Amino acid sequence: MPARERRYALDTNVFIRAGRDSAWQEQLVRFHAAFAPFEWLAAVVVQELRAGVQGRAAKQMERVLFEPFERRGRLVVPSYEAWKETGVVLSALVAQGQVRWPEISRSFVNDVLLAMSCREAGVVLVTENTRDFAHISDVRSFDFVAPWPVPSS
Repeated sequence: MPARERRYALDTNVFIRAGRDSAWQEQLVRFHAAFAPFEWLAAVVVQELRAGVQGRAAKQMERVLFEPFERRGRLVVPSYEAWKETGVVLSALVAQGQVRWPEISRSFVNDVLLAMSCREAGVVLVTENTRDFAHISDVRSFDFVAPWPVPSS
């Protein structure tokens, strides 16, 4: 399937970096311009982003980022199966010695849940965190790419 026809969701780290780096912000704007009809917003990302802001910034984030996706129903929301697969993946990673239970962070659990949600929805995850997602993909395959995918002609 051509790159532009695939559906994409951006990871939390992409939004955070865009908020801190003007060059990255410009790349994000170009991505939105090229891929807007194919962009989805993951509920896991919403939770992580929303947890980090308060007051006016939170209201602006709701209005500018979340509401457009909510109005269009373009949301990737974890189902019961995605939650269950998250447990399977975590268990397998522990069994393989990739991670140890005492060292598993909430952020990593969110990453696995995000991956399983994207897998279930057939959405490609755009992330800077390709290392962790490669480990997850070794257990349950799903599509992810580093920023920025190139539109097809």
